[in-house]
Amino acid sequence: MQFEVETIEAMEQAPVAGWNALVPADQPFLRHEFLYALEASGAVSPASGWMPQHLLVRVGGELVAALPRYRKDHSYGEYVFDWAWADAWERAGGAYYPKGLTAIPFTPVPGPRLLTSVALDASQRRTVIAALAGHCCDDALSSWHLLFAEDDEVDDWLAVCPELLERQAVQFQWRDRGFGDFEGFLAAMSAKRRKEVKRERRRVAEQGLTMRRLSGQAIDAAALEHFYRCYQMTYFERGQQPYLTLDFFRRLRETMPDALLLIQALHGERPVAAALCLQGSDTLYGRYWGSEVEADCLHFETCYYQGIEHCLANALTRFDPGTQGEHKLSRGFAPRRLRSLHHIVHPDFRRAVARFCAEERAHVAAYHLAAEARLPFRRD
Repeated sequence: MQFEVETIEAMEQAPVAGWNALVPADQPFLRHEFLYALEASGAVSPASGWMPQHLLVRVGGELVAALPRYRKDHSYGEYVFDWAWADAWERAGGAYYPKGLTAIPFTPVPGPRLLTSVALDASQRRTVIAALAGHCCDDALSSWHLLFAEDDEVDDWLAVCPELLERQAVQFQWRDRGFGDFEGFLAAMSAKRRKEVKRERRRVAEQGLTMRRLSGQAIDAAALEHFYRCYQMTYFERGQQPYLTLDFFRRLRETMPDALLLIQALHGERPVAAALCLQGSDTLYGRYWGSEVEADCLHFETCYYQGIEHCLANALTRFDPGTQGEHKLSRGFAPRRLRSLHHIVHPDFRRAVARFCAEERAHVAAYHLAAEARLPFRRD
């Protein structure tokens, strides 16, 4: 089987049906519509420091694999932080940027990064990796980074390219343990934590706030615009501009409404806070949030408890509420190890980064164990 590799400079050059045929049903962020919306809205562009250089793999003209890839002039919007690496290398006289990146922009969601046809077996997928490896980091780049890949894919890349360096991190995710409904979820918790969750939810209601979930076509233009005002406020409060534009979200609403879930908090009939989630075949992904009001426990209700209720009502078995946040532990979100890979060109710099990664992995392993011990579920 002869694999032919092609580089494209925009998602619009990739065949929509052919690309989406490679995307697992549980991965809305890898759909052509999502990646194209990032580029068409300007969030991902040479002007923003993201230069698309996606890789397509064909056999006899048929698309059998694809790898999202970007040339970066900075490290914003990645969530696997390498600013210290950049600073160290540039103080030593090197140039860290531009670098290569395979990730979903602004989206720290674990999942496949190399998309392959189901017709390819394990051996052929590794052959594809071997064919792509030489294209991922050219002579003008200091490095190439593969972020938040699934374990099987990380193992495949390491088998083909053992020089890659592995970093690990921890996120928190909820999984259905056969709870049935939200009361069943609470019943699995310790009595103390169960009372605390009920108190948090009751506190939201006592402030005159009610919740509403809208899916797909039920998310009208006014609801989306209100959400975006709230989303902007989350960034403005930190003195930052948001990564994503209203045009980006409008494009999602137009091209993939089936993947959208909007959770609103209302005071009377007026929405005052909102969280926009995406959903796949098995997983709800909580991503974007903001509020026009200060209200006790509103973030927990909007971004966590409403999502869990939605999962239990719609047979979704996993809820990924976003990156960071130890406060998720006490609300039933278990730690999950995430893995990323890094190719460093310069041998001396590579050795220094390898030492850092080894020490960091030891700390992450210890933290993962400690976090699991803090979960609120009964142990009887």
